[in-house]
Amino acid sequence: MTVDDVPLESVPAVIGDYEICVVKSFRMNSDVLSRAKRMKLIMQFGVGLEGVDINAATKHGIKVAKIPGGATGNAASCAEMAIYLILGLLRKQNQMKISVEQKKLGEPTGDNLQGKTVFILGFGNIGIHLAKRLRPFDVKILATKRSWGRLAQDSSKSEAPSVENGGYSDLVDERGNHADILKFASKADIVVCCLAMNSETIGIVNNDFISVMRKGAILINISRGGLLDYDAVLTHLKSGHLGGLGIDVAWTEPFDPDDAILKFPDVIITPHVAGVTKLSYRGMAKVVGDVALQLHAGKPFTGIEIVN
Repeated sequence: MTVDDVPLESVPAVIGDYEICVVKSFRMNSDVLSRAKRMKLIMQFGVGLEGVDINAATKHGIKVAKIPGGATGNAASCAEMAIYLILGLLRKQNQMKISVEQKKLGEPTGDNLQGKTVFILGFGNIGIHLAKRLRPFDVKILATKRSWGRLAQDSSKSEAPSVENGGYSDLVDERGNHADILKFASKADIVVCCLAMNSETIGIVNNDFISVMRKGAILINISRGGLLDYDAVLTHLKSGHLGGLGIDVAWTEPFDPDDAILKFPDVIITPHVAGVTKLSYRGMAKVVGDVALQLHAGKPFTGIEIVN
């Protein structure tokens, strides 16, 4: 078994030599996939599959798989990042930096997470881990999920808290589905976007959504940049209706450091690193290695979720 680290510009020329491809920051489009004559499986090194043309892969007889975040530490890492962004905005991270530079003590005046209402938009593996970590802060947790009768794919095998038989009562104070998102947004001090991005969810946090949020509420996105409508976010930052924005993902990546959104003091952006931790990378690397050995031995794949 041979493992190669191929430069991005060389992928189209050599992809026909490989049986497994692990994608990180390369777009596997129809043209590239048509050259992958020996390819059996494509995996994304992460939980998203936006970089893979799944329909084209299916047409060429290639399986595409996700690495579930709960079992690798990715979901836990993303949940911790969400809390970092929340606390950074509440305690005014950017303004504190200015106070240090100006040798000022005792300012700015921050705010507590304690007592806040947090709306987790998308209660999958990341949402579950986030709720578990928010509980000790004494917050009220609202959450929406497409179907509360179905567990996250790998929750029974992950370090996520037990949610068998729909038993979310210890983690969520109020739960709803897609029809409840505006109602929940209107009740929350903090909204955390944890949804997968697809044709149904792209731009879901739009002008209507942000308009019903409480004045001064905080918006966090650790999922995919396209879930937020850029113009709506910018408009509500300008008006002061949106009290803070914390994003690990952006509409275009890498994000333009001169973008107007970054001019506001209550904005924190991180460079798509929520899942980039030693724990998460070790977990995902083990899954990739195990799957490669399974393919080599002709055994069924375990530890991954085939999507086609």
